[in-house]
Amino acid sequence: MTVLLRGLILHTPHNPFHTAGALEAFSDGGLALRDGQIVALGSFSEVRKHHPEAPVQDCREGVLLPGLVDTHVHYPQTRVIGAMGYSLLDWLEKRTLPLEARLSDNRLARELAREFVWLLLRNGTTTALVFGSHFQGATANLFGAAEDVGLRIIAGQVCSDRMLRPELHTTPERSYAEQKMLIQRFHGRGRLRYAVTPRFALSASEGLLEVCQALLQEHPDLHFTTHINENLEEIRTVAELFPWSQHYLHTYDRFGLVTERSVFAHNVHPTEPELARLAEARAAIAHCPSSNAFIGSGIFPMNRHLRHGVRFGLGSDVGGGTGFSLLKEGLMAYLAQRYAPEGVGLTPAHLLYLATQAGAEVLGLGETVGSLTPGKAADVIWVRPEPGSTLEVHFRHLDSAEDLLGSLFTLHGEAQVHRVWLEGREVMVS
Repeated sequence: MTVLLRGLILHTPHNPFHTAGALEAFSDGGLALRDGQIVALGSFSEVRKHHPEAPVQDCREGVLLPGLVDTHVHYPQTRVIGAMGYSLLDWLEKRTLPLEARLSDNRLARELAREFVWLLLRNGTTTALVFGSHFQGATANLFGAAEDVGLRIIAGQVCSDRMLRPELHTTPERSYAEQKMLIQRFHGRGRLRYAVTPRFALSASEGLLEVCQALLQEHPDLHFTTHINENLEEIRTVAELFPWSQHYLHTYDRFGLVTERSVFAHNVHPTEPELARLAEARAAIAHCPSSNAFIGSGIFPMNRHLRHGVRFGLGSDVGGGTGFSLLKEGLMAYLAQRYAPEGVGLTPAHLLYLATQAGAEVLGLGETVGSLTPGKAADVIWVRPEPGSTLEVHFRHLDSAEDLLGSLFTLHGEAQVHRVWLEGREVMVS
């Protein structure tokens, strides 16, 4: 059955870094959904004419957007958000890893997994690249929780064999066996995909990186994700651990881990050769602006990435980041670039693109999600201003679609994700 959504509709089917007028807006728009796909988009009167029998859901109080795409978020860290006053390695040792070590308890893992997927949906995220747990059972719980609600995720068991807590260490042999079982069970099952996920080169021996390489060679459609160049102390330590490496990226590249299906989180302090290699390989970056600020890592050099043609999308990086909202991450990206040396002048269209279509392209899903183009999966969110809020005043009195979108990012704390559609199935989140 066709369902017709009516309201203000905004999306960025084209890249605003390359194309002027990339923001497409329908002030009284219609979006037709059928069999899990978007089948029509346009003015309400035009779409209604072609679907006269379809029931109409009135969404005019707010805005309809594509489902948001988070390119970097940690499932075990939901309860770590707000741990102030630490740099990266101290934050890991004292606040994050102790909680992650508790996920050997499957009961706690199930509880956290349910919390995690619902918090993503309540913030309008319908697709996410997720760092799983160091434990096989906890990672299976994540896949199960996502499948239960219909969330589209790419995730994997995190692997490390040094320099963390002993409870979080594995061996190359055990990691291969456990990941192989997870791949066979979950990869390609519905909306679930698997990502080979070494935590970072600091905690992965050459033997473990060889396991990652072997898994990717055996399963060429897998994804790969890890961290890179987040913190200066981290970069110095990685250089000491891999004395043969030319730079941080080389520690992955030597093992065939830098490809078009690779997403590296942060890259706050890249060298020019690293940017050139990322561009050549079509590898991508998860830009996590609130985490970069909160942990004090630095400001993402967006202009340098753009000059080299390196792709990037937004990541919340919970729990180094300050919450699940990609609307908030868009605002943080905007603010950081206002202060950055050679900062990029971002517009509301850029922010929406980074939170949706750019993320989809980074994850290899650009033809499936990220915009409201007919033929794509019907992953849609309806965002409304809180009653009596400043955002509600803006929505009543601003006429420009771009100004409304700018208000939505700026006043994101006064916005409520009221409804979510996952492949056309309505999920109540408020």
